[in-house]
Amino acid sequence: MAGRETLDDRKKDVIRETDAEAIRLAKTLLRSARFGALAVLEPGTGAPLASRVGVATDIDGASLILVSMLAAHTSALLADPRCSLLLGEPGKGDPLAHPRLTLACQASRLERGSQAQARAARRYLNRNPKASLYAGLGDFSIFRLEPQRASLNGGFGKAYLLDRADLVTAGPIVEELAASEQSAVEHMNADHLDAIANYAHHFAKAPGAGWSIAGLDADGMDLVSGDDVCRVFFPQPLANSQELRPVLVEMARAARAAS
Repeated sequence: MAGRETLDDRKKDVIRETDAEAIRLAKTLLRSARFGALAVLEPGTGAPLASRVGVATDIDGASLILVSMLAAHTSALLADPRCSLLLGEPGKGDPLAHPRLTLACQASRLERGSQAQARAARRYLNRNPKASLYAGLGDFSIFRLEPQRASLNGGFGKAYLLDRADLVTAGPIVEELAASEQSAVEHMNADHLDAIANYAHHFAKAPGAGWSIAGLDADGMDLVSGDDVCRVFFPQPLANSQELRPVLVEMARAARAAS
């Protein structure tokens, strides 16, 4: 009937235009998550099955999980790689008022001994060092979850749809930075903890002490202090790996001057 608002019209009104602020929030949720809810399809029945998993990210932004081959969700991923990952931690008050990100993914098991698996394992353990107690066991494998699309709920009335390109970095910078990332992380954590603390306090407004770098990527860095995680973005994405050092130096100068 003319003039009557349909359900489809109302749904369209709910989804906001994806802008730079939404993409940054989505990347923050993706990079700073310590765990997530993994949803898979149960073999045989096709019924949905959800479980909690520890997470990290590969250098390009794809999610990584370390799972036992004995777990029900692992056999489900091997039978059907389609899955969904929900990220975002509730805080005080209504849990639905806090932002969360739902990723629609294709899972792939990384072959042990491959270059991709070695890089993923390094980044996963940098982020989740306690997992080193079982990561080397034969029944544990790392899966890479390739995001196909995503739904971001930034709180009441703040819904967005994102594409893979909004979340995953592509191009030569990925492999360039992967080759030098670990040495840069170790150098910063050994010699520049004061600068890292300033990154956390100034750019992420994160309180406390004991901050170290868990990972570097083209967009920024992940900082950890115990169970706390914060995301710090570079002023602009790196165009090549040679830009990393001067960017870190300039950010340290700016944070020191502000404090």
